[in-house]
Amino acid sequence: MKNSAIAFLILITLFSISGCNKGKAADEVNSKKQPKTETAVTSDVANKKAVSTIDTADYNKRILHLSNKDTTGRWPVKTPYPLDGAILPYHRIIAFYGNLYSKRMGILGEIPRAEMIQKLQGEVAKWQAADSTMKAIPALHYIAVTAQGAPGKDNMHRMRMPFKQIDTILDWAKPIDALVFLDIQVGHSSLKTEVSELEKYLKLPHVHLGIDPEFSLKNGEVPGTKIGSFTADDVNDAIDILAKIVRENKLAPKVLVVHRFTQGMLTNYKKIKTVPEVQLVIDMDGFGSKILKRSTYLSYIYREPVQFTGFKLFYKNDTKNNPNGMYTPEELLKFTPKPVYIQYQ
Repeated sequence: MKNSAIAFLILITLFSISGCNKGKAADEVNSKKQPKTETAVTSDVANKKAVSTIDTADYNKRILHLSNKDTTGRWPVKTPYPLDGAILPYHRIIAFYGNLYSKRMGILGEIPRAEMIQKLQGEVAKWQAADSTMKAIPALHYIAVTAQGAPGKDNMHRMRMPFKQIDTILDWAKPIDALVFLDIQVGHSSLKTEVSELEKYLKLPHVHLGIDPEFSLKNGEVPGTKIGSFTADDVNDAIDILAKIVRENKLAPKVLVVHRFTQGMLTNYKKIKTVPEVQLVIDMDGFGSKILKRSTYLSYIYREPVQFTGFKLFYKNDTKNNPNGMYTPEELLKFTPKPVYIQYQ
């Protein structure tokens, strides 16, 4: 890859900054800048021992299966048991990512609704065929807050999408019983502020959250000129809000997806809370060749375990100049650990 790696950020007509083409899969950009056992409770919040009716033996068996015979002791991660109704590790989420204002931010928004839904259902079927031990379920992952090159009226370098767009995504998800993820690119804002703005949607049982460190610029840089970052404290802010929503509304656990493709995008990972109310997925969110993407997964997802893992596939950027194309479900199921969240862009 070349020094122009930052150029992966595609400028679109409406937005100054797009969440479309994530950074190179490896850390090149930053390197030039910079028997049955009970799982253990590992967080202060979890020490309250939330009531759970899950079959713990079955849960242990499933997460052990996801660890894919890892012998290092990293996987499976010891975390609190989830509340009843948890999505993971009982399902594999297959998500389409994008924004309705742009055809360049992802497959969700790039092609007509009916064609997109049909394509999504096709990917779900492929994953179900590849792994019959987990039910594959569809999701629409919608960028609800986009980072901006321009400061905007409040000087926050981010744009909140109108609620009518989120309502449209909810309407699209309903007929196929899909989950909805609302994704946040904070710019110069904070997760506390932006997640709180979406609480009325996060109170819905089928709505979950995605957060993108790439566009979190803490030192005043313009989004797109540098890869941003989240600390454990940032992620914990989102976890605290979601956990409170779950408790107050008596919901099943929320899934929180954190995108990552460099070392610096997520710091102090060992201090990230794991609680019964929230299921955390660290999503390998970079494009490139298969060798490059596997290297990134090993470096930042496998070696820095939090709870569950995800993997992002790019219909265009994983295949451009790469004769081997995208990873197949069968190939990804050989990874350690096996990803439970698959996102297509």
